[in-house]
Amino acid sequence: MALDPNEDASLPEPIRRFLPAFSGQPLGPLLTQALRSLARRRPETFERLGEFGKARFLIDPTDLPFAFHVVPDGHAALVRATGKSGPSPSDVVIRGPILLLLGILDGTLDGDALFFHRAISVSGRTEAVVALRNAIEDAELRPSDLLGLKGAVARFADSGILGGLSLVRQIATGAHRRERTQP
Repeated sequence: MALDPNEDASLPEPIRRFLPAFSGQPLGPLLTQALRSLARRRPETFERLGEFGKARFLIDPTDLPFAFHVVPDGHAALVRATGKSGPSPSDVVIRGPILLLLGILDGTLDGDALFFHRAISVSGRTEAVVALRNAIEDAELRPSDLLGLKGAVARFADSGILGGLSLVRQIATGAHRRERTQP
């Protein structure tokens, strides 16, 4: 998907309205297990982080009412989904619309381009962000990797999830275009 720097990739307002802050809570334990499982299957991905494996990343989807606190420490990885009230101790803060952040994770979008177009923002220890970006890019992660799937089931999951994300991005950008053109 090509990025138009003037395009808004946020979730449309009707979708955001139905997501209370606590709706992210169940994601923390699920994502923690997914990262730990990935660390068992692909330890080299986490070794690539080096000293930054213990860094505290705040991933803040600007169009969701919750954020993710991530420590990608291999077998001890931890993900917590929390509300956005108050400051939270972190080494790095990455902010942007959830669809763009997922696009960086799955490799369909270029994080550097998004940063330079100011579609996402990064603050804190930039060397930790660079280490994370390099680890993600080198791993060439697919959704099936996080889910621990293999073979035909993995291919089916990848095409379904990535196709679904692409469709949601198209819907989101189309909805924002329509909002801007309506009187």
